Amino acid sequence: MKYKDYYQALGLARDASAADIKKAYRKLAQKHHPDVSKEAGAEDKFKEIAEAYATLKDTDKRAAYDRLGSHAPGQDFHPPPDWGGPSGDHGFRFEDIDLSDLFAGLGGRAGGPRGGGAGGGANMSLPGEDFEVNARISLEDAANGTLVELNLSVPEYDANGRLARKPRVFKARIPKGATNGQRLRLRGKGGKGFNGGREGDLYLNIELAPHPYFRPAGHDLYIDLPLAPWEAALGATVPVPTLSGSVHLKVPAGTLAGQKLRLSKRGLPRPEGEPGDLFAIAQVVVPQDLTERERELFSELAAGSKFDPRSHFKVETANAE
Repeated sequence: MKYKDYYQALGLARDASAADIKKAYRKLAQKHHPDVSKEAGAEDKFKEIAEAYATLKDTDKRAAYDRLGSHAPGQDFHPPPDWGGPSGDHGFRFEDIDLSDLFAGLGGRAGGPRGGGAGGGANMSLPGEDFEVNARISLEDAANGTLVELNLSVPEYDANGRLARKPRVFKARIPKGATNGQRLRLRGKGGKGFNGGREGDLYLNIELAPHPYFRPAGHDLYIDLPLAPWEAALGATVPVPTLSGSVHLKVPAGTLAGQKLRLSKRGLPRPEGEPGDLFAIAQVVVPQDLTERERELFSELAAGSKFDPRSHFKVETANAE
């Protein structure tokens, strides 16, 4: 576990009083709140400050934290089994931020950020939370587009500015041509803002479910194409599945195992431009259970053929002992 120095986060000595802790939190939270600060990383800094305050303002949590001793920030250390603070396994959550303390610190200001008018912190607006979820869809849905329904438990501000989890159902249309790992942003579909603050965004991380035939690579698709030895040697026209139905592919004579045969524009569609391609990877497959006639034919071929697949090996015959 990585050690976090909560006193350092608030700029305090370890013997700071409760009043000092609250004063430092209010000052730093007002400075780094993401609805106020335009600095890069302001939200992460705000959460770090709030996490420190959530522990140090509570007498029991602070005492437990102090028993951990002092370590360098980021240093690996092993807390006792009963340590269950924000540095423990459960982790700090944004819902732990006590906005009432922050609002109290803003009470004397003549108008809070985005709040306008008198009342200062009481009228301060806060943006809604951004949510990020994985959305698993099939390749067929990626090719044609689909509507997904997500049932989530999300944090939202109540009338007092505190965050509480509420169930919400999201419906999102995924456009055709979505690819594995693609991140889609749905503006205004995240958490509700507080006191007139803008609503957050919903981010969907697209995950393509495994397919029995195809392997996606961006907008291209790959499929293993089994070929009988005579099909690879003599050439053939064979059926190949695609996302839009089966097509016939001409296999040239002398096709090698592992050779890529391209079916143009049979991959996933692109939002703009032409679709990707489908690549059939030749796999030469030999029959496992030969009939008597098949065995005879293979034997005749072996006896009459001059083909040596190992002619490139330069191997000297060793003397038998």
